[in-house]
Amino acid sequence: MAITVRNLTKYYGQERAINDISFDVKTGEILGFLGPNAAGKTTTMKIITCYMPPTAGTVDVDGYSIADHSLEVRRKIGYLPELNPLYLDMNVLEYLDYAARLHGIDKTKIKQQMNLMIDVCGLKEVRHKDIGELSKGYRQRVGLAQAMIHDPDVLIMDEPTSGLDPNQIVEIRNLIKRLGRAKTVVLSTHILSEVQATCDRVIIINEGAIVADGTPAQLQQEFHGSESITIELRANVTDALIDLFPKIKGLPNVESVEYAGGGDDVHRFSIFSTKGTDIREELFKRAVAERWILLEMSRKITSLEEVFHKLTKTEESKQ
Repeated sequence: MAITVRNLTKYYGQERAINDISFDVKTGEILGFLGPNAAGKTTTMKIITCYMPPTAGTVDVDGYSIADHSLEVRRKIGYLPELNPLYLDMNVLEYLDYAARLHGIDKTKIKQQMNLMIDVCGLKEVRHKDIGELSKGYRQRVGLAQAMIHDPDVLIMDEPTSGLDPNQIVEIRNLIKRLGRAKTVVLSTHILSEVQATCDRVIIINEGAIVADGTPAQLQQEFHGSESITIELRANVTDALIDLFPKIKGLPNVESVEYAGGGDDVHRFSIFSTKGTDIREELFKRAVAERWILLEMSRKITSLEEVFHKLTKTEESKQ
């Protein structure tokens, strides 16, 4: 069940929210859709789910156009919007029954699907309670249950773990990963560690345009700068800056070295090498040759948070 987005543009009056974006999502792929506030994420999701029309461009879901076959598209999609579509005066079972009937589920299968969602989303203890009495975390689970109750081929989720505690986040993460084996999943979130743990691929959107598209590992590799390694070693020397610093600085591909202090013959250095190089083996060989005792060697990997910040920071923050 593939999603195909081509040259999508959306204006609100004179304000352009999405600027000619194109991307594909394959069956069995979990796509993380990232961006700062007002970047265009929610607008894109609303267009894919037929909630609103685009100003220009096309979206196809399993070959069905949102413009020409919106009803077929909606049948294939489970949607959890940022603002949960709940009726607070209904209890959980009543609401899920209502959602199942709206989706046209066979009456003989509604109870089975309700029980499945109660189990999958951890709602057993609150199934008879009014939604208005539930915590934000439980309300989010009810929203997830209504999005999945008709067993859709595509899941679109806007901030699915919002308001959940750490244990609940892990549960929903595992659920999304299981669903992603057979479904097309698109989710947005501000919790970038969740993207790294859950998503096969990431699209970062900023000011209505796609600024990055790839796996988390690819983006980390593409947008990092110098390699950074921190070492702590023990060496009986008179002056670390005279006896140790030049020997480390002279290693191949080392661009710069910073002395981070020390005492009692223990010294720390931060070493920056040319992008794409790994100097750990050379450092180890030099330590053996000089009879330094390596107490620690750690390599800093560019985080997805750093990539996100680099690609989405405003012009003011760049100055």
